[in-house]
Amino acid sequence: MKKKRIVIALGHEALGSTLPEQQEAAKRSAAAIADFIRDDYQVVITHSNGPQVGMIHTAMSEFAKLYPEYTNTPTAVCSAMSQGYIGYDLQSAIRTELLNRGIYKPVSTVLTQVVVDPYDEAFYHPTKVIGRLLTKEEADAEEQKGNHVTPVEGGYRRIVAAPKPIDIVEIDAIRALCDADQIVIACGGGGIPVLSQGNHLKGASAVIEKDLAAGKLAELLDADMLVILTGVDKVCLNYGTDDQVELDTLNLADAQKYLDEGEFHEGTMAPKIEAAIGFIGESAIRSTLITKLNKNGAQLTGGMGTLIKK
Repeated sequence: MKKKRIVIALGHEALGSTLPEQQEAAKRSAAAIADFIRDDYQVVITHSNGPQVGMIHTAMSEFAKLYPEYTNTPTAVCSAMSQGYIGYDLQSAIRTELLNRGIYKPVSTVLTQVVVDPYDEAFYHPTKVIGRLLTKEEADAEEQKGNHVTPVEGGYRRIVAAPKPIDIVEIDAIRALCDADQIVIACGGGGIPVLSQGNHLKGASAVIEKDLAAGKLAELLDADMLVILTGVDKVCLNYGTDDQVELDTLNLADAQKYLDEGEFHEGTMAPKIEAAIGFIGESAIRSTLITKLNKNGAQLTGGMGTLIKK
């Protein structure tokens, strides 16, 4: 009997911010992932990288300030670095958890490039803040280089585009590992954004919403389920108000309706709902679960979050 294949997207709460937090959070996430593997699912994992890539970008910018002979590190390279070191902690934690349960399965991290459209509207309206606080002089210098900045409290910050993912370069390698019943960590932080220029892939000064990348990954792998782990138990209507309503289930038509009406906030729940809609499409079999981890990480929360189906 063919195993069910799931893609699990780990949010910020499942990874922490600092290196010690990340290592502890990875252990909790590994316990939940191991539960799925114990239940004989094929598992592919993707994850956020917001605090981590910001830390890397800041560190590399400061390094270039101290040593002018070194150039600044491009955003795409910072994304690749974050994939490597988050993947290292995750695959180590998952391997340990599985061996403690008497399960041996290889765990691999695939540095993943995700193709974006150079004409995506997001490139004309960058919104994602990255990097450290800048002075007025530094901000002017960034703009002279063609980068975008925005005023914030205490100074300025760089902003980059968040284009939608249209393809995953390493999908064949990821699929081959899945078909061999191995555990794969891929598309970390939404993937390394790249532009296709003939046979060449050029890193883009952008970030990709990790939930949208997770949905694209699940779609291209023909997964049965997309599991998005986040900071809330369930999808809510009127979130944060006295009229808040938790949803146990949500059909695709209502999900699209609420999304169009602006019920879900950009950068939080909206990309998760958009990812679910894109992944499920016309399929009567595929589903998406949006939920959070228990504190002990051993199982998903009691209500099993919000299940989205056609």
